[in-house]
Amino acid sequence: MKEKLHSYLNRYATFSENEIDLIYENLEVKTFLKKEFLLKENSRCTYKYFILKGVVRSFYNTPSGKEKITQFAIDNWWVTNMESFVSESPSKQAIQAIENTDVLCLSKKALEKLYIKLPKLERVFRIIAENMLIAVQRKNDVFLQMKSRERYFDFITKLPNFAQRVPQYMLASYLEISPEYLSEIRKNT
Repeated sequence: MKEKLHSYLNRYATFSENEIDLIYENLEVKTFLKKEFLLKENSRCTYKYFILKGVVRSFYNTPSGKEKITQFAIDNWWVTNMESFVSESPSKQAIQAIENTDVLCLSKKALEKLYIKLPKLERVFRIIAENMLIAVQRKNDVFLQMKSRERYFDFITKLPNFAQRVPQYMLASYLEISPEYLSEIRKNT
């Protein structure tokens, strides 16, 4: 686990073994079973989660009661509800395991202490946040410019691991198309 985290963080900055040990001491290891919630809607998000193994989804319920999936996260990704984590307010979204998922949990308090001890970690999380913002902007651009069929093919081309690990109805929700239409697209390819 520690080696996986070390390898990930070293993509953004160089960390010594001692620095990784310091970071690791501030993490909690947790396992969430399939369908278990990392974060429930209207709860305060107190962690950033590094996914060691597994898949999660972020979603909210519309006023009509439909689930709207806004994000998936997979092995070696960070996931959180940024607004709730930063503002310490109730989350408007939930985060749920799609399959059994092992995570490293980093609390806000621990993260703030680590930023003081290891300033380069703040740079790492800034880059991660920038990359997440870019991904959201790209998704918005894709959704504005592409038809449903094109969105599906764009998604499976860029993120083939998700297409294999995420149930079809969840993928349809994320792509904002009906499960029936997604089934038709897949059948005709």
